[in-house]
Amino acid sequence: MARTKRSKFLLAGVAIVAAASLVAGCSTSSASSDGASTGEPKTGGTLTYLEHQPHTGLYPPTAGFYPNGGLVNNITDRLVYQNPESLKFEPWIATSWKVNDDATEYTFKLRDGVTFSDGSPLDATVVAKNFDLYGSGDPKRALIVSEAINNYDRSEVVDSSTVKFHFTRPSPGFLQATSTINSGLLSSKTLDRKFEDYGAGNSKDIIGSGPFVITDEKVGTELTLAARKDYDWAPPSAEHQGRAYLDTIKLIVTPEDSVRVGSLVAGQADVVRNVEAQDEKQVEAKGLEVYAPQTKGVNNSLNLRFRHPFLSDLKVRQALVAGTNRQEVVDTIYSPKYPLATSALSKSAEGYKDQSAHLAYDPDKAAQLLDAAGWKAGSDGIREKNGKKLTLVVNEAAPQPRSFEALTLISQQWKKIGVDLKILKADAGTYAEAILDKDQVQVYHSMVGRADPDVIKSQFYSKNRNTLLNFEAKSNSVGDKKLEKLLEGVAGEPDEKKRIANDQAVQDYLAEQSYVIPLFEEPQVYGAANHVKGLGFESVARPSFYGVWLDK
Repeated sequence: MARTKRSKFLLAGVAIVAAASLVAGCSTSSASSDGASTGEPKTGGTLTYLEHQPHTGLYPPTAGFYPNGGLVNNITDRLVYQNPESLKFEPWIATSWKVNDDATEYTFKLRDGVTFSDGSPLDATVVAKNFDLYGSGDPKRALIVSEAINNYDRSEVVDSSTVKFHFTRPSPGFLQATSTINSGLLSSKTLDRKFEDYGAGNSKDIIGSGPFVITDEKVGTELTLAARKDYDWAPPSAEHQGRAYLDTIKLIVTPEDSVRVGSLVAGQADVVRNVEAQDEKQVEAKGLEVYAPQTKGVNNSLNLRFRHPFLSDLKVRQALVAGTNRQEVVDTIYSPKYPLATSALSKSAEGYKDQSAHLAYDPDKAAQLLDAAGWKAGSDGIREKNGKKLTLVVNEAAPQPRSFEALTLISQQWKKIGVDLKILKADAGTYAEAILDKDQVQVYHSMVGRADPDVIKSQFYSKNRNTLLNFEAKSNSVGDKKLEKLLEGVAGEPDEKKRIANDQAVQDYLAEQSYVIPLFEEPQVYGAANHVKGLGFESVARPSFYGVWLDK
């Protein structure tokens, strides 16, 4: 299906909806991979949903963590709807929008009659307040800037249903940013809260305009969401309008994989997230549904922190790439739902460019490169140089599927070329501190999903996730200024063709410098009972329960 071209001009909402309706399989309901959704939907009932991790907070710019995003996606609306199949932009709370030629001004016309669940109106004033916070942050309240928004300057309330945003430099990704869960619209009172007030234990006080409201919380273990009876502002292209079919959703945190899957198979749960690869066959054998929507962004990868002395030599980084049998990792640890990565970006990401030529498995070449770099095998087989062993540390990435198992296999592969890889398994606090220090973690295991070229900047830019630790706090310096410049070219180029070319230049550079070892294109894998109809997912695989009904 062809990707939409980002419009710079006034887009009439009705026209967009009409165009979308001509594209078979591109409606909101098409995000529901349930082809057996026959019969009349039924209103009512409670859906039991098992999450494998507790959420940590509901401030939208921090909703990238999937348990957070899964909630934000169901309790908030966004200005613009990004169709998860076509990735086209469609009206939602905004009925139309206008972007100037250099993408420094965006004007949105808003839908009338929308309210938050506390009864307050969703008008231009509160939309402006949302984006002033998400675009600028508030350090005094520890509220961060959204990584989805670049070069934000200010808002302008034109009238009660028209809001305009100004940017200091071109911000071509802003339209897509308004569609993400990082831009979930919150009530004015909610926006006045401090960061800790968005955390677990305060979930009932987070007020959005979405189809569900959090009505009960048992911290770390259970949440209840109830449908808003007066909800009537779904994206116009959605087949379903009005209130959600379900009455309530019971979210239960269930960390044990076997318990989650066992509950689904036994009929005690309706939907579960994070069905591990080894459990997929068990679910399918029972005739239940397995959904694996892709996250469409930066692939699950190992990021080599090149400012560490051991990794500053390009030959060493090239050796680690050549010494990693990525296909063996995918074949051994995962399933066909985890395609082998062939670039830093997934194939479904805008601007993807194949980098396979840089990623071939060649252990003999790896050994030659390490020899050339001066690392010689020691008595235990681990290479040494200047009296130091070539020992690296990688973090176990708890949010990513089977991270420990994959890293264990890679450590075995690297040992064959004389590299010692230790895996950091730590509590959340220790982990959070360690990954910010290249002297503790030299190889960072991570990914990030977002259906916009800006995702590559989110992952690697020094002022965003800084995955490579290109910005080093100790020296307050940037190590590779060329990489920074290339990433700024993605986020600040208003011409779409040039922006894509810039995106591909970043992928080329990451591959040429051997900064990243892409492993696989990461899906979010869910299991669902057959009586669950209409299960959908937003553009990077967070669940949407708005169209769900129970056929029982």
